[in-house]
Amino acid sequence: MAVSTTGVPTGAPAPDVPTRKGKRSAHRWTRRDRVVLALMIGVPTLISVALVWVPALSSVALSFTRWDGIGLDSIQWIGLRNYREIFTIYPPFYPALWHNLIWLLFFLLVPTPIGLFLAVLLDRELRFTRVYQSLIFLPVVLSLAIVGFIWQLMYSTDQGLINAVLAKFGAAPIDWLGNPQLNLWAVLIAASWRHVGYMMILYLAGLKSVDPALKEAAAIDGASDWQAFRYVVFPALRPINIVVLVITVIESLRAFDLVYVINGGRNGLELLSVLVTQNIIGEASRIGYGSAIATIMLVISTVFIVIYTLNIFREERR
Repeated sequence: MAVSTTGVPTGAPAPDVPTRKGKRSAHRWTRRDRVVLALMIGVPTLISVALVWVPALSSVALSFTRWDGIGLDSIQWIGLRNYREIFTIYPPFYPALWHNLIWLLFFLLVPTPIGLFLAVLLDRELRFTRVYQSLIFLPVVLSLAIVGFIWQLMYSTDQGLINAVLAKFGAAPIDWLGNPQLNLWAVLIAASWRHVGYMMILYLAGLKSVDPALKEAAAIDGASDWQAFRYVVFPALRPINIVVLVITVIESLRAFDLVYVINGGRNGLELLSVLVTQNIIGEASRIGYGSAIATIMLVISTVFIVIYTLNIFREERR
């Protein structure tokens, strides 16, 4: 029998070779698979559309109207009048916008670097690292309303812990939450207590993804710990830094629970989110006004989300 150069007899049938088409036929979608897939994709999509997109788009549409919330027949289309009034003759808007900007800058300059510092320390696998992580992350698990109640007890003028400590040194009690010159900074410290743990977890995840070979190469070249972090580790954290920036912007805009629990967002604690609530469910319901402020917040958030998305696409192309 003649044998070919491959060692297979010339008269023998060719061996079965799995083809690309054969692989596809082995993964045929059954009717049950399609139903399961449709449910897994369709149900979350419907929930997202019903609870996120429909309210958001409805709010944008209502921002061009005047409506007191009673009956759909009372909706009046007024175009851009709400926006013109907000930017020109609505007194609380600019103080609230300024407070949100202060909130953002404070978060970027204080709790975010502290969270990064704690993440660097815990990344060194210290003893009881898991315990430290849990304790620092614990405030993140609590809602901002609970955080507000806790810090109300801390800042209480008569029985608060902080004033009790100050009294030991002969200092007079301070009205931390009633003084418009102090209450915003007091609330920012309370909010930072929660934000530090959030930033620590994000940066800790980022540090775990840094290639250890980069650190070893820096150490071989004689770089100190600070130089290795500054020139090697921190540049490698660029994707995490962008995520941190976007999250911090969103957290600064949606800050609501803490100030509303303390004094309803008044007397120095005005924020954009509080103005939305006051206009929509306040004594004089002005849903168009509140929706316009909410739309402004949506636009500001969208700018940073688009920047983050473009950066992700750019990283994937690389």
